[in-house]
Amino acid sequence: MADMMNVRLSLQAAAAHWGNGAQLSFNDDQSHIHVGSARHEKEVLRIVQRAARRLESSGIKRVTLVGDAWDLERRYAFAQGFYAAKGVRELDFGAQSVAQASELEALLKATRWVRDITNGTPEEIYPMSLAESALLLIRSLAGDQVTACITAGEALREAGHVGIWSVGRGSEREPVLLELDYNPTGDRNAPVVAALVGKGITFDSGGYSIKSSDNMLAMKSDMGGAAMVTGALALAISRGLNKRVKLILCCAENLISGSAFKLGDILTYKNGVSVEIQNTDAEGRLVLADGLMAASDSGAAYILDAATLTGAAKMALGRDYNAVFALDEAEQQRTLAAAKAEQEQAWALPLEPWHTSQLTSAFADLGNIASAEGTAGATTAAAFLSRFVRDEGRGWVHLDLAASYQKSGNDLWATGAKGHGLRTIARWLQEVTA
Repeated sequence: MADMMNVRLSLQAAAAHWGNGAQLSFNDDQSHIHVGSARHEKEVLRIVQRAARRLESSGIKRVTLVGDAWDLERRYAFAQGFYAAKGVRELDFGAQSVAQASELEALLKATRWVRDITNGTPEEIYPMSLAESALLLIRSLAGDQVTACITAGEALREAGHVGIWSVGRGSEREPVLLELDYNPTGDRNAPVVAALVGKGITFDSGGYSIKSSDNMLAMKSDMGGAAMVTGALALAISRGLNKRVKLILCCAENLISGSAFKLGDILTYKNGVSVEIQNTDAEGRLVLADGLMAASDSGAAYILDAATLTGAAKMALGRDYNAVFALDEAEQQRTLAAAKAEQEQAWALPLEPWHTSQLTSAFADLGNIASAEGTAGATTAAAFLSRFVRDEGRGWVHLDLAASYQKSGNDLWATGAKGHGLRTIARWLQEVTA
């Protein structure tokens, strides 16, 4: 269409007047992304995404991809850059094979859901609405192959889900545990092959260990783990997942009130482990503990949890890589391989059984933070979680989603959620259920 910008990939260098090494040039109604200088395909994808971000940021909102150089990954990279949390954009991907168009549609549906729900306001996205939105997404793909149980408010305490109940009890909006059962086999006795567990803190004030305004502003994104595992399950279903999988979302608001949990409180979990609250801003691990025990109780051979868990992971890896932790080296390697196959960035950080000894308390089995000098915050958070999975962590992997949200936009990503990690989890899920 005449009012749409045509975008073409070019192996030719841009004309000199566009600047030395320019990767974007224009000619009438057409722009050219110059990828000839790229040394490998990963660099091509970065150039494409960067160009898309520049076009979107310059006010161009309607684009058609033209030419023969576009493939699935390049189209997806362009779409990732050609996004912002507000406004309307139109993107015509050009001629594709049926198979590529189907895969791209599945990728975009899952990614857009993750980005849009994570970018939603904390007034719109609260524990029950998050659980219900996740359930609606999966049911839209799998229909009656999905059943679910939602436990909320005081029923959580009665059922022994002390972490979710304690973190969420300071809010007027009740905390929620969603246990979704995707069972395409038709056999109610089919084994649960894998379980996905997500941290769904829909707003995190830090509680009595209150955050600064600057650090609190982006805390609507603290449900990014729940969004990510839901989007990953959606993508895996679209790709033909045919084994039974559990999705467990641990949803709460961490607010301050007369009924909020406090420093010095002791929580005793269903597995008998007692935890002293030494920092109310280390709440994600408290809710995930309930989810991980539910996953273990399901009998799932493989468990993956995902969470925007620690600032320490961002300090270690920045906003480009998600952190991978596992006591099971095979699962760590499987997850890293899945990230590589899906063009996402992940990096392993250390976790050993002895790291739990750094979570000390004079009053309980564990403190919910490590306070000694020289301890690694992301690692000790993972070590805390390891106390709530069965078989000494066999088959379990933890993702700390350092790369899931961009507090300020850059040359690749708009401000807000990125969806970076859902492809890794979907591939991991496909691998363990193959």
